[in-house]
Amino acid sequence: MMFDIPYEGAVYRPPSEADAFILQATIGCSHNLCLYCDMYRAKRFRVRPLEETLSILQHAGEMLGDRVDKLFVADGDALVMGMDHWLPILEMAYKVFPSLRRVSCYAMASNVLEKTPEELATLRKHGLSLLYIGPESGDPETLRRLVKGGTFEEHVEAAQRAHTAGMKISTIFLLGAGGVERSEEHAHASARLITAMDPDFLAALTLTVVPDTPMERLEAKGKFVLPDIFQLLRELRIIVDEARPTQALFRTNHASNYLPLSGKLPQDRQRLVAILDAALDGSIPLRPEWARGL
Repeated sequence: MMFDIPYEGAVYRPPSEADAFILQATIGCSHNLCLYCDMYRAKRFRVRPLEETLSILQHAGEMLGDRVDKLFVADGDALVMGMDHWLPILEMAYKVFPSLRRVSCYAMASNVLEKTPEELATLRKHGLSLLYIGPESGDPETLRRLVKGGTFEEHVEAAQRAHTAGMKISTIFLLGAGGVERSEEHAHASARLITAMDPDFLAALTLTVVPDTPMERLEAKGKFVLPDIFQLLRELRIIVDEARPTQALFRTNHASNYLPLSGKLPQDRQRLVAILDAALDGSIPLRPEWARGL
């Protein structure tokens, strides 16, 4: 049985969702203002009509059935959808994919805070169990400059609400986001935000200045300077050494990073810091530029 999934434009997902079925229930990103991001700039944000989304799910179920155990709902901040879309989607997903064990999506802090605690609890009850939230930085000035759309305090509150609802959260931080100017402030504040959000999963990516983004224009004018490799590693060392989550699975396995790491925090902190120190003194080879990507 053949079925062409009607994706619009490029579709993005976290590395940990590589084996998930991707359902593009929204097109683009409702915020779409972050200076460094070009993922959704070619798209006009909209929610896909519910009937169309449910039809895609129905056909995917007929084609894939019990082979799907993970579902990632795209695009950029799908949690922005109303409950009148989310609940039918979740109900249909668990009906057509009998082996489904996890549904996840990207979310902004504002998406979480726009939902009531009761709505979040209802979404969790119906199977939405993991939110990927990307503060990128804990430094208020860096957040403002990035036009991230959420403050330190709002990200903490969003994480607390998600946890209270029974959801897990995966946080994403961006090495180099503060530029050379605010490199240390960015790293220390990010460690504080990680501690306050207390994520279940924690990922660090490395900022890439992408062509035709506002960040590239700032760089061309000398208003943004990306830290060099070793300053990026020093940022990562600060974050690993100072962040105090209760129990977080930590990874830097994204293709943008120079040094892939994996471990648990706090249990593996000393081992990870030792690896970073070895990389900083040149004892461990780093990923070459040609092997890096978005």
